[in-house]
Amino acid sequence: MRSAEDDAGLRVSVVYLRPGRVFEKALRLPAGATVGAAIEASGIRDAVAELADGELEVGVFSQLRKPADPLYDGDRVEIYRPLTIDPKEARRVRVAVRRRRKASRPLSGG
Repeated sequence: MRSAEDDAGLRVSVVYLRPGRVFEKALRLPAGATVGAAIEASGIRDAVAELADGELEVGVFSQLRKPADPLYDGDRVEIYRPLTIDPKEARRVRVAVRRRRKASRPLSGG
């Protein structure tokens, strides 16, 4: 049987992914909690050294958010890593590789 206390507050999770490492923490926060409050309550800045200092780029379900934005029950706060390569440059590299492969293929035919 659930009590009124079980229904109070928000259930949220905070996640951070990088190659070889997954941080995920489920939290129960008071109603009206913010993205920033969830990050602090998760303890991720202590658990992951690279996030200890500086401003974080964060979102909720792949939508960018600010630390002061409110949370809703069931939200997943995501902490994003900085891009290692510009997406436009990555596309240029992929296209160049495909062109080289296509140019180096032997012609088939009869």
